[in-house]
Amino acid sequence: MPGTETHAHVLSPITLRGQTLRNRIVFGAHTANMSDAGLPGPRFAGYLLERALGGAGMIVAEPMPVHRTGVLTRGNFLHSTDEVIPHFRKVTEPVKEAGAVILQQLYHIGAHGDSDLSFQPHWGPSGGPSYHDSDGSHAMTGAEIEELIAAHIAAAIRCQKAGFQGVEVWAAYHSLLDQFWTPWSNRRTDEWGGSLENRTRLSRRIIEGIRKACGEEFIIGLAISTSDAHDVLLQGEALLETVALHDATGHVDYVTCGHGGYMDFERLMPTFLYGEKLTAPFTEELKRVLKHAKVTSEAHVRTPENAEAIIASGQADMVSIVRGQIADPHLARKTAEGRAGDVRGCISCNQMCWGRRSRDYWISCLVNPSAGREFEWGGDRFTPAARPRHIVVVGAGPAGLEATRVAAERGHRVDLFEAQPRIGGQFRLAGEQPRRGQVLDLLDWYERQLSKLQVRLHLNSYADADDIRALNPDAVVLATGSLPDEDGFQRWLPAHDRLPGINKGNVWSPEAVMRREAKLGSEVILYDEGGHWRGLGTAWALAERGHKVTIVTPETFIGKELARTSADIGLRPRLVKLGVSFLTEHLIAEWHGNGATLRNLLTGAETRQPASALVMSTTNRAFDPLSQELAGIETHLIGDAAAPRQAPYAFHEGRKTGLSL
Repeated sequence: MPGTETHAHVLSPITLRGQTLRNRIVFGAHTANMSDAGLPGPRFAGYLLERALGGAGMIVAEPMPVHRTGVLTRGNFLHSTDEVIPHFRKVTEPVKEAGAVILQQLYHIGAHGDSDLSFQPHWGPSGGPSYHDSDGSHAMTGAEIEELIAAHIAAAIRCQKAGFQGVEVWAAYHSLLDQFWTPWSNRRTDEWGGSLENRTRLSRRIIEGIRKACGEEFIIGLAISTSDAHDVLLQGEALLETVALHDATGHVDYVTCGHGGYMDFERLMPTFLYGEKLTAPFTEELKRVLKHAKVTSEAHVRTPENAEAIIASGQADMVSIVRGQIADPHLARKTAEGRAGDVRGCISCNQMCWGRRSRDYWISCLVNPSAGREFEWGGDRFTPAARPRHIVVVGAGPAGLEATRVAAERGHRVDLFEAQPRIGGQFRLAGEQPRRGQVLDLLDWYERQLSKLQVRLHLNSYADADDIRALNPDAVVLATGSLPDEDGFQRWLPAHDRLPGINKGNVWSPEAVMRREAKLGSEVILYDEGGHWRGLGTAWALAERGHKVTIVTPETFIGKELARTSADIGLRPRLVKLGVSFLTEHLIAEWHGNGATLRNLLTGAETRQPASALVMSTTNRAFDPLSQELAGIETHLIGDAAAPRQAPYAFHEGRKTGLSL
């Protein structure tokens, strides 16, 4: 096949317990939160099937809590009941028919539980604190440890009956088994603590029990993670020795290694703030130690090129690409067909995958809004339109680009008008913020796709109503976006329609800053009401350009909206190192042209701060100059032109509109 020339190693097959994986690309375990009342339904089935159809070699289904004390999310599947078996068969059988091997991960979070969801005490080895909520945990008795061993084995048997070809035993991220392995969290003096032999007794008993119950042809994987965030965590030689002890039993068929954990949450699902191929150096060490088990590298293995490099260099036997296959479920198939350039890249933003999961919703994807909706929309497999039409799209930001692409994929003839010299709109400005080049890569991907689809792209073209009518289109999609609020209205100063003193000048928008139109001087106040990248990424860019920046926000901390993605944790130290100052729970009472009066929202006290410029990152205003002038033509108003929001909703409306035309 064409792709084997440039991606020969990652596309080569590999065998586990007699099951041959068609390639070494794994769609690894992650909590998709897609259960229906605790049961897998059409949403989850469609989600996994799409990745199987997309060519993944192996799929590890969402973690199954093995016990009532291990429930962590609203979307977890029911534990400890055979009721799930016939429902999971509807998931496993189509996936296997599509050519993928399918396993399920078994997990227990240990001390790091969530009482809001489990309504149970957290069980751990020694009663330590939870790093997931603010509660403590229960030090398990010997009988309770035996109960959890039996629960893991029973769950594996249930998986086998449901058609899974194996299970992955979870000992990553300082979960229950990792807590037992780690001397810091395992203070026991009985047979379950102290020596390495004792600390691994629980996990070895579980794995041995699963092998005995499920047979020699059943795949057993072991999930671990590495982190150097805290010295108390198991790492380096100690982790290698621990895993080698399990490998020596011959029962473990592969070990998959992730990054971070519940004590360094921001690394667990790393954003673009972190490098790629994060665990490859450790999995290379792991491969040297293990005699039986294969090794899977995960954590920011984002692209086919990442995957090939890891396998070709001998750093791992397989790679787990999760967010990359959420963004493009056909990553493996396109790579095998020699079309790696057609893979839509993950931009490592975490907004709709981890970001929705952190709010206990089913996950989706910013750049692939069909994620989680495959059973309704399909993936990137579009049904041709019953009647090809002529569509005019105005605006080449996220909404317009996606509407254009999908309409053209379905066979429509599309003219796309963009007033700027490049596609992307404000999203392109986001890609010019520090470390956000993956956004620009995505826009390059759109340019390639639109060219292949023979879209007529009109750049530097501000289309008015007469221009559009002259084309005699069957339908018009207006994706004209939004504009910064010229009045500087602040939500927490509602009595003032305009920022007091805005007429004194030197007030700019983040867009003007990123376009380098703003004349700022040395000291800049950036007022941020969004708590996301529009304001904070601009502050980062300003600091890197040498400006002294003070971020003022009415929120209690910097990066409130980024907290759902965990990117705020890594961003704040970077800003501080660049000399950026933070002032929370304040607003701009008045701008003076050369400084601002700042009001403390807690006390009402006001202070004066000098500044050469003020950047106002407040809510944009919709820009819709055309819909009223196109009466009589089928018109769709989408994205920010309908209401200013974040990028995921623009991509969503673009996809939905393109499918409806």
